[in-house]
Amino acid sequence: MIFQNGTSSWGGTRKLPFAFAEHGVAMLAGLLNSQKAVGVNIQIVRAFVALRRFALGYAELKQQLDNFMVETNMQFNEIYQALTELAEQKKKEDKPRLPIGYVRLDEVK
Repeated sequence: MIFQNGTSSWGGTRKLPFAFAEHGVAMLAGLLNSQKAVGVNIQIVRAFVALRRFALGYAELKQQLDNFMVETNMQFNEIYQALTELAEQKKKEDKPRLPIGYVRLDEVK
């Protein structure tokens, strides 16, 4: 079990987290006093903001793709319905035909 900062009561390996969340970095920036540490933390927070923007961009792209899929599915449904109607009309128009070719004597009755 890997918890963020806890222990499991029912076993498993316990490890510390490998990364901070955005809020953890902001809290850490408030504790550190050196200019270099504050500058690094500001850069990390900016990286989190950029990641959030990319994630929102992907969400918008996913929404557009979903809308496109719905539109194309509707178009394919219309095409399918038209084809099935044409097939039904063709079945109604077809008349039974006499077989082509030689007829055996035992089949003629």
